[in-house]
Amino acid sequence: MPTILASLLLPLSALFAPEDPAPTWRTSAPMLHARSAHAVVGTGKLVYALGGTGADEAKAQPSPVLEVERFDGENWSVETKLPGGGLNAPAAAILGRRLYVIGGFDLLTNVPTDAVHVYDLDTHTWSQAAPLPAPRGGHAALVHDGRIHVLGGGNSVSTLADHDEYDPTSDKWSKCAPLPRSEGSPAAVSFDGKIWAIGGRSGPDDFGEVYLWDVNTDKWSAGPAIEPRGTAGALVYRDTLWVFGGESQKRESCLDEVLRLDRASNTWKVATHLPTARNYARAVLLGDEVCVVGGSLSAGFSHAARGSRRVECMKLPEQPR
Repeated sequence: MPTILASLLLPLSALFAPEDPAPTWRTSAPMLHARSAHAVVGTGKLVYALGGTGADEAKAQPSPVLEVERFDGENWSVETKLPGGGLNAPAAAILGRRLYVIGGFDLLTNVPTDAVHVYDLDTHTWSQAAPLPAPRGGHAALVHDGRIHVLGGGNSVSTLADHDEYDPTSDKWSKCAPLPRSEGSPAAVSFDGKIWAIGGRSGPDDFGEVYLWDVNTDKWSAGPAIEPRGTAGALVYRDTLWVFGGESQKRESCLDEVLRLDRASNTWKVATHLPTARNYARAVLLGDEVCVVGGSLSAGFSHAARGSRRVECMKLPEQPR
């Protein structure tokens, strides 16, 4: 009897398995320039934001942002300027000490480009890499096994399923198995040895399917689906896959949900909410935080959306040792 009584006096938290730890958010220093349809990459210690449209609400039309900004966790500064007249919906990746700016829509013509601009983080100079096999914008880029992979997007005619791989040692592109369907604005990340392509859209349709690519077989397989969305952010944080915000064309709204993949059930759970709902929710690691950088606060404007300067950072509590 004493043992039973003692157990009844324990707090409820001791009688049930704890929930996943809740993330906390803080507002960080805003970018110098508002951005949407932009690209964000990081080294873990520094974040770089580039391209996109950046009109503030006071301006009538979106305008290109040529400045490449660098963030050290406290302050934003101008690192350099993009070559040319600006890029809308480019993709970017950092491989070694080089920042690759891949494709996008030329803001002087609104025509997609195949150009690959390379910025050396040590010498602070620009050069050109081998161009994409075909022009595109609104695609995703990621690094997997020391190579850059580019997925989906669109050209002047249609949405694309193309999957291209860049080898920096040979400065050459090669074709890989295309996505199971054409889609623009997917989120993409390397996780558990595979490439994950998450969501995306084509015309008025949003997609919730998740596809996994295996380098050994060059084949795609189905992963756990999410609620349909495009322009979401995705990354690996604390050995878990996360998806941030995006846009639902069906709901005609920007999204604030932050999804976390539950490994045990292989399903997505809503872990928290962005303080500010946004599409083009570019998420990047900075130290032990996730920073969501810029994006549009208005739905329904596609690549011409006005940008924001907002930067909000998420952190999980430290795990007990």
